This record gives sequence, C-alpha cells and structure tokens, in this order.
Amino acid sequence: MTSQATASTTSANGAQTSTANMIQLEGIEKVYRTDRIETVALSDINLSVRAGEFISIMGPSGSGKSTLLNVIGLLDVPTGGKVSVNSKPVTSYGDKHLARVRNEEIGFVFQTFHLINDLSVVDNVEIPLLYRKGLSGAERRKLALRALDRVGLHARVHHFPSQLSGGQQQRVAIARAIVGNPRILLADEPTGNLDSQMGDEIMGVLKGLNDDGATIVMVTHDPRQSEKTERIVRLFDGRQVS
Repeated sequence: MTSQATASTTSANGAQTSTANMIQLEGIEKVYRTDRIETVALSDINLSVRAGEFISIMGPSGSGKSTLLNVIGLLDVPTGGKVSVNSKPVTSYGDKHLARVRNEEIGFVFQTFHLINDLSVVDNVEIPLLYRKGLSGAERRKLALRALDRVGLHARVHHFPSQLSGGQQQRVAIARAIVGNPRILLADEPTGNLDSQMGDEIMGVLKGLNDDGATIVMVTHDPRQSEKTERIVRLFDGRQVS
C-alpha cells in the first residue's frame, strides 16, 4: 500500500515538489444492483495520484472510466473500499460534507460544456462561487474575471455561449472549474466534442494549469492526447489492466 505521508523531491530547477498523494483509492468496488441483475462497474481499484500529477484514464466504452471519475470526484459512493482526498479519508462523509469538499477541492470539466445559454460568460463562471459563504458579488466577479484571463478569454467575458466556438465554450467550462482555485481538476473527455486543433488548444490550457500546480485526472479515448499526460491508467471491464 502506498503511504500517504508527505514527502518532497528536488526538481531540475531546484524547487521542492510535494509527492503527497492528492487522491488515494484503496480496494474500490462499485456494483449496481436491481431486482434482477447485478452489474460490477469497478472491481478492486487501487490508485494513487500525487499532488501536481497529470494522468489520463483510458479504456473501451463500458470499462468503468466515467464511474471511476465520479468516485474520485465524490459524485458516486463506492460499494466498497476507501477514498481519500488531500490525505483525508472521505468515504464516511455525509452528503453536506461531501458537497463542501467537491465545491472547495475539486473542479469538473465535461465533454458537453454544460453552460447556461441565457447567462453571459462571466456569469457562467461565477456559478460555483454562489455556494461559497462570505463572498460578495464584487469578490465573485473578480475571481471569475481572473479565471477567464487564465484561459485566454478576457475579451469574451460579456459574450453568451452561443456566440463562442466549441473550443471557447470549453475554455469557459475550464474557467468555471478553476474559479474557486481547487487543487484537483477532473476532466471527462474534455476534447471529445472538438476538432484536433481545438483539442490541442484545450490540452495546452490543461497543461498550463498543471504546470501551475493543479492535479489533473482526465478520461479520454484519444491516445494522442493521453500521451501528453504523465501517466496512463487503463481499465477493462472495471479492472485496472496496467
């Protein structure tokens, strides 16, 4: 079993880099049951993701990739095993506590952007901050503008989603995911609806965020994009195969 104790290594430029596990899964099982059938979605998953690491999860359709991402993101409760986030076991947390961890520690990027068409770009990005206590409207707006600047959309803040390209909409979705400065970014097929050029641009944005310290776990079908990550975790029929 991998220790969760914090350690550090010295990079080529002399900086100290943490090797603590930001995400730790131990013996994760996920079983969906109905009156007539039992479906095993995940079986005996053991995975450690270091702070600041960028990994991709690959596998055929139905292999459990999105289920695994949902377990990591605390959107789905495993049937068995233990989940730790930022060295804290969270499996036994109640719904309110899990919601707070999701809002403060984890950002989500999806294949289908999930933007609200009637809201401007900056208003879309502000949405996660509405659940943060003690933030004024001015503070929310400042953080949203900063996030949009990080993804290169400072000139589009007052546009609406329908006025943007697919790549720009995904940048808005990434800005929304990082607006609360989460330490973990989970991306489910973030380039899946984009052409290769826009996909490369989005991977460049994610790589920049990773360089700034974000821990990123990305589900993808695209081997060209997965090769740009530090490590590939492969699933088949709900099991790790590498």
